[in-house]
Amino acid sequence: MDMTSLRHKYLRHDKKFPHVWCPGCGNGIVLGALLRAFERLNIDKDRLVLTAGIGCAGRLPVYVDLNTLHTTHGRALTFATGIKLANPELTVMAVMGDGDATAIGGNHFIHAARRNLDLTAIIINNQIYGMTGGQYSPTTPYGARAATAVYGHIEHAFSIAELAVTAGAAFVARGTVYHAAMLEGLIEKAVRKRGFSVVEIMANCHVQFGRRNKMAEPVAMLEWFRDHAVSAANANGIPPDSLDDRFTIGVLADVEKPDYIAEYQAVREKAKQ
Repeated sequence: MDMTSLRHKYLRHDKKFPHVWCPGCGNGIVLGALLRAFERLNIDKDRLVLTAGIGCAGRLPVYVDLNTLHTTHGRALTFATGIKLANPELTVMAVMGDGDATAIGGNHFIHAARRNLDLTAIIINNQIYGMTGGQYSPTTPYGARAATAVYGHIEHAFSIAELAVTAGAAFVARGTVYHAAMLEGLIEKAVRKRGFSVVEIMANCHVQFGRRNKMAEPVAMLEWFRDHAVSAANANGIPPDSLDDRFTIGVLADVEKPDYIAEYQAVREKAKQ
């Protein structure tokens, strides 16, 4: 299906447009990848639920014609958990930014992975708090400049995907808005996976992050993703000291394990006896 048909099928056609994102923002590429993944999944729209928190990424569900819920800061996974437990037949996804997911929502993220909830977390990592003025976030790289780190950031960044793997998620992948074709495939795999799935998406915020770090144009940040991304399949063949300023993309974890929803349902059946 072409993008025009996808837009008419999956986007709301009311006063929500034009969108609020800055021109060239990577969130638009993420939205396009989501729409194409939805079509590949062939799931009834009435069975799809998208939750989101606060921030630039939190605006995304406003535009899609699905069951959507705009929640409080850091609580997208909390609401998604309640929805999934109330109706396990639904396909439930949570869209979050790096600050939303790993700062105020950090414990929810870790424990959702630990429980292996049957949810999909889409985390758009633009390495900064874009909506509120460019403060550094948990994923701002060491040495990068931000509104609250004018001389360079002195903390080291969380690696969202590696954190998810360590916390116990069943499926973990990382993509970028430069690798858009790969991105929709990773989202599709994540949703199909039974258990807690995480897709970290490296996205450009050239307005707040880029202009402070010599990448003021969106193309400059896209080229940075192109030049610093290494496929997971090739990463093992690269010396560790050559990966210091690079990151892996692709599927980073895909394991079979009991998911929380199935375990919870089993407990409920025992309680009836």
